[in-house]
Amino acid sequence: MNPIVLIPARMAATRLPGKPLADIGGVPMIVRVLRQAQAAGAGPVAVAAGDSAIVEAVRAAGGEAVLTDPDLPSGSDRILAALAELDPGREHDVVINLQGDMPFVEPGVLAACAGLLAEQPACDIATVVAPEASPADRGNADVVKAILSLQPGARTGRALYFTRSTLYGDQPVWRHVGIYGYRRPALEQFNTAPPSPLETREKLEQLRALELGLSIWAAVADDAPISVDNPSDLERAREHARSVS
Repeated sequence: MNPIVLIPARMAATRLPGKPLADIGGVPMIVRVLRQAQAAGAGPVAVAAGDSAIVEAVRAAGGEAVLTDPDLPSGSDRILAALAELDPGREHDVVINLQGDMPFVEPGVLAACAGLLAEQPACDIATVVAPEASPADRGNADVVKAILSLQPGARTGRALYFTRSTLYGDQPVWRHVGIYGYRRPALEQFNTAPPSPLETREKLEQLRALELGLSIWAAVADDAPISVDNPSDLERAREHARSVS
């Protein structure tokens, strides 16, 4: 197995424009994500950027970045475009897609995602889940829940479904963390397929993979990483940076 880690990023985020370059403790967010990915040792790391300013920031920090069409509709389109430029010989058979808004993601989480593909031959796509932050997560449509076939005490399991809906019963739920490891053919199959009915209904693109018959497995992380989607998330990230500096 020969993984590569790609981080899609663009400036035109709806809720927080320019967020890849948002300053967090004196470091642009995208550079923090890059460094966490490099520390995982899962493979070479590059940023699939939608804007030249992101490329410049990454290269100034000593990282690798590829400028992609800013009008590409999704992160998976962006990483495929970068992959075509970085690896035309198709040497990398696994692609780890790390979102560019997780500045403190634990390197071990990325390594676990890559490890799932090595351990489970039937796994087409690997991802990550974490315990709920509070019981309020169960009824929060912004919290994506993963339904897993998970044995007691196990740290990996096959994903049966993902939903924004409230789950029945009083048992804790798993929060889905948007990190994916794809076998390259699975990424290409997923990306060339149109949005599926369940994907459209739930607004969750991973359901397209399940409807295509692809197998998704999840590794359990101890905590969900901070994800920066809006100004309040950014302030929380800055507070965290101050607390660990």
